[in-house]
Amino acid sequence: MVVIVVVMGVSGSGKTTVGRAVARRLNVTFLDADEFHSPRNVERMRRGEALTDEDRAPWLHALRARLDEADRMGESVVLACSALKHAYREQLHAPSVRFAFLRVPEALLRERLASRRGHFAGPSFLAGQLATLEEPSEQEAIVVRVEASDDPDALAERIVEALR
Repeated sequence: MVVIVVVMGVSGSGKTTVGRAVARRLNVTFLDADEFHSPRNVERMRRGEALTDEDRAPWLHALRARLDEADRMGESVVLACSALKHAYREQLHAPSVRFAFLRVPEALLRERLASRRGHFAGPSFLAGQLATLEEPSEQEAIVVRVEASDDPDALAERIVEALR
């Protein structure tokens, strides 16, 4: 059975760290949505500019194509992806897709982003992310919502348990 888990949340929520831990526990492929952005989008985000829906459209299309490929090939994956808006999650959703939403207090997000090295999304990026975020509703295919200030391994374990 193919399982696709999208670990979602704003920058600094721990998507990549928790997503990698979930993928290790499930022994499946890990994908980072940041790697699917165009160089232009990365540069804009590096400058602290929020992306528009138009900027994100090719990125979401590439992510959808990769998830469809995984589904066709029988490959289970974990994707770390902001998926900030309901419309973005709708574009990523398929029968095999489940979402894990990482919620983090804003002060902790700021602290994490201030100490982050080597990533294009710094503290100036957070305001746009928080403004764009549409928290998932109960009707969406959310496996689990976690307060992500906890240990990443504990969060990964809760997500894996929720998948069962």
